[in-house]
Amino acid sequence: MMSTLLPSAPRIYWLESWAEIIKSARMPQFIIPTIALPPTFYALFAFALGQGSTASATQTLATFGVFAVMGPALFGFGVNIAAERETGQLELKRLSPMPAGAQITAKIAATTVYCVVAFVILYALGVAAGVSLAASQWAAMFLVHFLSIIPFSLIGIGIGYRFGQGAAVALANIVFLSLAVLGGLWFPITAMPQFMQSLAWSLPSYHLGEIALMAAGQRDGGYLLLHAGPLLLITLAAAIFAWTGERQQSR
Repeated sequence: MMSTLLPSAPRIYWLESWAEIIKSARMPQFIIPTIALPPTFYALFAFALGQGSTASATQTLATFGVFAVMGPALFGFGVNIAAERETGQLELKRLSPMPAGAQITAKIAATTVYCVVAFVILYALGVAAGVSLAASQWAAMFLVHFLSIIPFSLIGIGIGYRFGQGAAVALANIVFLSLAVLGGLWFPITAMPQFMQSLAWSLPSYHLGEIALMAAGQRDGGYLLLHAGPLLLITLAAAIFAWTGERQQSR
């Protein structure tokens, strides 16, 4: 009798995802930085500092699309999971008849929604700044930006399962700014000291930014494997970081 009263699994996934999206929307400290910050910075770089250069606006759009993903992924997973652990919500959901993957699926859905919103604003500003790409280039760049959700979300999950809410907020901010600056998303790594340029090769943000630039026709696509290979290894390491953190929590 009880099983007939429970909603179906697809409906549970949908309801949990919708609840996560609404919860995030009611947190201005989450929405404002994660959605508004990348377009605001892009407008500064493309309009105020770019001096009307179409090439500069295109390059900045490619790298800032990766930057736009980092906030929702790192904070949506890292900080939210840490907060739910401290308040007992995570344990409550585990004890409920909710499907095991519904909670992570909901966070992925919320992250995806807010990333797409950021993309729409960012791309609209890019067009206003004079960015003109072929349809295939727009599609390729969007795909790179969209897939950027994966490694940053995995890093966020690992942080959320290992640290308390206060520490997770501080660490997510450090990782967020470090990946943006050292990964060359705000300005080219060639402007940095040599040791920082070497460090960039170990960061997912750098490789994703370079691949996005290739998609936008701003880099030689012949170097794709040079960045895709390290990126896959970094993503695998991030997946292990997330998985071991979750296993540690579930013991």
